[in-house]
Amino acid sequence: MAHSHDDHHHERPADLTRNQDLVLQTLNHADAPLSAYDILDRLRDEGLRAPLQVYRALEKLIEQGLAHRLESLNAFVCCADAEAHARKSGTTAFAICAACGRVDEFVDEVVDQRLKDWAAAHGFKAKRTTIELRGLCKACGQN
Repeated sequence: MAHSHDDHHHERPADLTRNQDLVLQTLNHADAPLSAYDILDRLRDEGLRAPLQVYRALEKLIEQGLAHRLESLNAFVCCADAEAHARKSGTTAFAICAACGRVDEFVDEVVDQRLKDWAAAHGFKAKRTTIELRGLCKACGQN
């Protein structure tokens, strides 16, 4: 059976629960990072009442590379390129604008390699690497 485009679950990966899908959709439609409580507020009408429901869903999405936690903001964004993350787990970098809240996600192979080399040389087993640049985006920097 072909899916029609008005079926809002057409992008839902098969192994996501309803809560995970709702949280992912909320992050997808947000124009800035959201805290767990922001997500909870937006999903109250969908029957999510407990912060734990949101945290569990976020945990799963992060595990699958579909979402990221911005440590410095204690907030969450959906992954800009989930397929790239599925192919290779690298260092994810985020440029966060302090003025408008815009977040740009990027991967830098050279930085990634330098960090891997350091970890290997020191016997450090990195589980996750996140780099956050805080400042002003191009638009805000010109004002």
